[in-house]
Amino acid sequence: MNTFEAVRIVAAREIRVKLRDKAFLFSTAFFLLFALGATVVPAMFADDPSTIAVSGTAPAALGAAGLDVRAVADDAAARALVRDGGADGGLLADGTVIAMTDAPNDLVNALSTRPTVELLDPSAVDDTLALLVPMVFAMIFFFVSLTFGLQIAQSVTEEKQTRVVEILVASVPVRVLLAGKVLGGGVLAMGQIALIAVVALAGMRFSEGGGALLTLLGPAIGWFLPFFLVGFVMLAALWAAVGALANRQEDLSGASMPLQILVLLPFFGVVMFNGDPVAMKVLSYIPFSAPAAMPVRLFQGDAAAWEPVLSLVVLAVGALVVLSVGARIYEGSLLRSNGRTSLATAWRDREARRLADLEAESA
Repeated sequence: MNTFEAVRIVAAREIRVKLRDKAFLFSTAFFLLFALGATVVPAMFADDPSTIAVSGTAPAALGAAGLDVRAVADDAAARALVRDGGADGGLLADGTVIAMTDAPNDLVNALSTRPTVELLDPSAVDDTLALLVPMVFAMIFFFVSLTFGLQIAQSVTEEKQTRVVEILVASVPVRVLLAGKVLGGGVLAMGQIALIAVVALAGMRFSEGGGALLTLLGPAIGWFLPFFLVGFVMLAALWAAVGALANRQEDLSGASMPLQILVLLPFFGVVMFNGDPVAMKVLSYIPFSAPAAMPVRLFQGDAAAWEPVLSLVVLAVGALVVLSVGARIYEGSLLRSNGRTSLATAWRDREARRLADLEAESA
């Protein structure tokens, strides 16, 4: 069995285990319902267009405003229709607007004469979107990497605690086991994000202005996917290493705290400094924050065409370095069962890796 086949088998095992995990299935269903609710529910509960009884010729502005115009014979018929509740308001032949208790603002606004507006910067991002989009990108990367990262760490610790790992490393090298876990977690994470994206895009068909928003977000979303994939693989190796450092599930919280902070800081950095071009430019070239910072800069129009390519290359190089570090810690601590392993001990200890490789070669 070659290395590729061994990695595929380990990854398939990880995927099968997680697909039977109720917590994973529940979290996936929750995110799907949240994405569907965020896009469909507002459209379902949106106010229907007001019905307006019009005596005489209806101004073109009423149709342009999306009002439901009902022509009536005369002013008396218009008043009667409003009183009976058949219309929300009425427009009489002399231009008078009628209603039962409150002035129909949508009708009044449609009839009002508005001044000519010239936008000096029509491509500027809406203030609300400028606030929400950075938060969404940062939250997706933070929560998905944290959720799946903890699951990888828990899986490693569980195998180590139950001594199943000793059977696994007797069949495959330690680095192959690590690669399979990272690959399996990456496939599950990307699959979950893909499902959420499909549901959200389908739901946007029900929302007004959804197509325009998708066009605006398209380039940023397209770049977010490769940034997320490389960033997740980088962090997954560290999560596996953290799981190997712990000897029991009870020790995992303390062992993973530094990594949780390392994931949390970029999240707050992108959310807090998304309005600062200099800070965001710096964050877009730091491997741990680039997966969220660079797509945000692309959405805001602050990045040149070559910058996402350079940022992705920097992220890939950083990921290779982090993978090497994570793999060494993972190898140096995976087979140690005498309590929680320190980073220094795991970094120095190479005997466990050599033993596992020799056993795998002789199998």
